[in-house]
Amino acid sequence: MRLLSDLRHLLREQYFRKLFTVRVTSQAGDGVLQVALASYVLFSPERQPDAAAIAATLAAVLLPFSVLGPFAGVLLDRWPRRQILVVSNVIRVVPVLGAAVLIAADHSGPTLFALILLAFSVNRFFLAGLSAALPHVVDPEELVLANSITPTAGTVAFIGGLGIATVARGLLPIAEPDGPIAVAAALTYATAALLALRLPRHLLGPDFDPARPDVRRALGNVVHGLLAGLAHLRQRPSAAHALGVISAHRFFYGLSTVATILLYRNYFNDPRDTDAGLAGLSIAVLVSGLGFLAAAVLTPIALRRMTTTTWMLVLLVIAAVVEVLPGGLYTEPSLLVAAFVLGVSSQGVKICVDTLVQTGVDDAFRGRVFSLYDVAFNVVFVAAAALGAVTIPADGKSYGVLALIAGGYAATAAAYAYARRGT
Repeated sequence: MRLLSDLRHLLREQYFRKLFTVRVTSQAGDGVLQVALASYVLFSPERQPDAAAIAATLAAVLLPFSVLGPFAGVLLDRWPRRQILVVSNVIRVVPVLGAAVLIAADHSGPTLFALILLAFSVNRFFLAGLSAALPHVVDPEELVLANSITPTAGTVAFIGGLGIATVARGLLPIAEPDGPIAVAAALTYATAALLALRLPRHLLGPDFDPARPDVRRALGNVVHGLLAGLAHLRQRPSAAHALGVISAHRFFYGLSTVATILLYRNYFNDPRDTDAGLAGLSIAVLVSGLGFLAAAVLTPIALRRMTTTTWMLVLLVIAAVVEVLPGGLYTEPSLLVAAFVLGVSSQGVKICVDTLVQTGVDDAFRGRVFSLYDVAFNVVFVAAAALGAVTIPADGKSYGVLALIAGGYAATAAAYAYARRGT
């Protein structure tokens, strides 16, 4: 009951509610856009036949922001973040409308691919801005609750966008509905931009730092800015250690994800029956999403009874255990149990890390640190997929890889416990 009371209290805060609305609207647009792209299979690595193809697709989708991330961090620490939320959504309208025209013309070449990559890269910038802005609209003691609600609600909004667009696609009385669905996604992004305008221009920071250079000089010296951000992190061990944990966790979660895709594609189902494989994988994704929701409920409760460090260690150990049992049984029911628990672990760790970074990093550096966080989040996932390309068999079943993942979670827990001893 206390959790529900805290949730109602948080949503009564008008500026948090407005920022929250911007997030869920924009991420619902992401879900709509995914439906429009589904028939082109540009961003559906689940349909690929082997780990190498999955790794290549993930690299194409996730790495572009890794190049833009350092520049994004500079802007997040110098431009009004309210404006970034507005402009990033407006910018996304342009490539998505361009993609809608190409989809309607049945053109699926490199131009369409480039437009969608641009839209996805800007989306990562937008999400980093949301994370950097959150401490300006909630009290410090409410950050854990806010970090539990916002990304989870964003995921739910994404799934809602998927569902609504899927139903609409079946109801539209035209032969090729994907173009109009993409237009609907663009309109949703435009709506999110308008909603962001309800927030005061300077409410979301960044806090003024008279020593920092102007934007032009900062962009020309990105490397120096990154080094300054890293130096700041070295002086904030709680945030630095947390970023190390999420990077390691993401790596092993990435290996597990690639193996799961292949299991549903080639082990649990006839490789020629892609519809059955996708149906099974969709159920696994849904169950994992339920784990995300459970983490949003459990984490605030757990943190009233133990420290953030202890809860993160519990989540890492649980992840290590479920990879072996029931994960090692290699049956669909056992894999669904593992998917749920890993969803709890993944989202629970992320909630804790987001909070530790937000509270442990000065606002003048927060944009750069969250951009580095987002870059690391993407790069280690792609690195895991690359390792999976040479270690995971075509059917996804490998006790050696399973042992590597479980051992990796356990080693991460041990290293974090050692780093945080006495704190």
